Amino acid sequence: MQEAMQKYYEELKNFKIQVPEKFSFPLDVFDKWGDAQALIWTNGETLEKYTFKELTVYSSKLAGGFKKLGINKGDKVLILLPNIPQWWVIILAIMRINAVAIPGTTLLTWKDIEYRLKAADIKAVISDAENASKIEEAVNKYGKDILLININNVKGWKNYDDVIKADAYLGERTFSHDPAFIFFTSGTTGLPKMVLHTQVSYPLAHVITGKFWLDLKPGDIHWNISDTGWAKAAWSSFFGPWNMGATVFTYYRKGKFSPALIVETLKKYEINTLCGPPTAYRMIVKEFPLEELKFKTVRHFVAAGEPLNPEIINLWKEATGEWIYNGYGQTETVNTLAMFKFVPMKAGATGLPTPGFIIDIIDDNGNPLPPNTEGNIAIKINPERPVGLFQEYIGDKLEMAAAFRGEWYYTRDRGYKDEDGYFWFVGREDDVIISAGYRIGPFEVESALIKHPAVKEAAVVASPDEVRGEVVKAFIVLTSDYTPSEELVREIQDFVKKETAPYKYPRKIEFVEELPKTISGKIKRKELKLKEFGKLPK
Repeated sequence: MQEAMQKYYEELKNFKIQVPEKFSFPLDVFDKWGDAQALIWTNGETLEKYTFKELTVYSSKLAGGFKKLGINKGDKVLILLPNIPQWWVIILAIMRINAVAIPGTTLLTWKDIEYRLKAADIKAVISDAENASKIEEAVNKYGKDILLININNVKGWKNYDDVIKADAYLGERTFSHDPAFIFFTSGTTGLPKMVLHTQVSYPLAHVITGKFWLDLKPGDIHWNISDTGWAKAAWSSFFGPWNMGATVFTYYRKGKFSPALIVETLKKYEINTLCGPPTAYRMIVKEFPLEELKFKTVRHFVAAGEPLNPEIINLWKEATGEWIYNGYGQTETVNTLAMFKFVPMKAGATGLPTPGFIIDIIDDNGNPLPPNTEGNIAIKINPERPVGLFQEYIGDKLEMAAAFRGEWYYTRDRGYKDEDGYFWFVGREDDVIISAGYRIGPFEVESALIKHPAVKEAAVVASPDEVRGEVVKAFIVLTSDYTPSEELVREIQDFVKKETAPYKYPRKIEFVEELPKTISGKIKRKELKLKEFGKLPK
């Protein structure tokens, strides 16, 4: 074990991000890859390819157009677009003029958009015809003038094709600590909080993500199954690959990705690395015979959003010959914990700290805890703050005080560390179930459930109980060979009692047709929990 870990320890010791006084991701990283292939886009029918040089031309002309419209350094720009090539061009153009990009999912309602307009003091919104009406409603409710740019011809909006006809503006470097991105993410108070990233905390520091976890090299083709509105797109569809000179592959499809489409795409296109949500891997393994899961060109698989259980990882290895490597981080960070190809595999583990981060399991007073003791996953910020950590929650002193305490940034996630230093995820602080005094992590129960042949997908949350306070409840999607019954409920409960500590078994089970998910396939446990406690908005 120690010999196998030597490379890891060397990387920890030697790796360091040199932060310049001034920086520009387009000028200092992106443009330098030149004629190499940057982006491959398909909708299943047509295929478009773009080199770095071609995207440099497009984005610099768009940057010139933005400046003509009065969008300047520090201005906030909200982008609501699906994964189409213009999204990548727009983000690059915004970075060239040192404005602040605010990606948003197209699933946002007009109320969500109005909240963002007010909270961030947004100067411009860029979108498409499909989302135009709800944006107009939000702007009208907001009551202030907002510059509207549309990639289609929409009355009252500036047209993207006209804006991009301007003289090229390649951009200029700005101070590394200047703002670059704002991501909205759910807060403990209920309202979304604004996560501010600098010119280096995502653009430069995601070299950690691309090099160590994604294992990318120049010329690799990387597919990340993620909606453009989430920070994961910045991680794995933008900065991670492009820091390494790799090619981003993206598939535009309305609605949800089906397991069949993922398998078909991996067989049809020369994709080398894949980043997918755990739910995608689970569904593929449950729906396809293992002998069909042969992908000639894919050499590396990673999972993000939540840990992937050992059962699926082991089956995937059996089918494809490759492991799936878990990775962990937040909207607030780059990749901070991961399984790497150069360390011994522990299926189901979240992994080891990535180079550039000191991470530990600590108690509420900042004291490190012994191995196999559940506690707070925390990142050391003193004496040196990691480059890949966000700058602040804008205008939210309560969240800042909760997150930054003493020498640590508290992720508000719970986990433990084993004797070898590998981290294991237990759950989000507010996802951990406390039943009759026992603390139960949802992922351990889900990992036990998924082993049962009847269980295609499972999500575990707390449910109110008069005696125990909370009990474990499992929402289960069944495989095609099974139908709901009381007998099956008891069978699954007995199965879980044998797979894990008996007190962790789901006292309540509800069979459902599908689980609520984000467009990228991540299960919305919060929505299920709110439903259980009767707190879903009407």
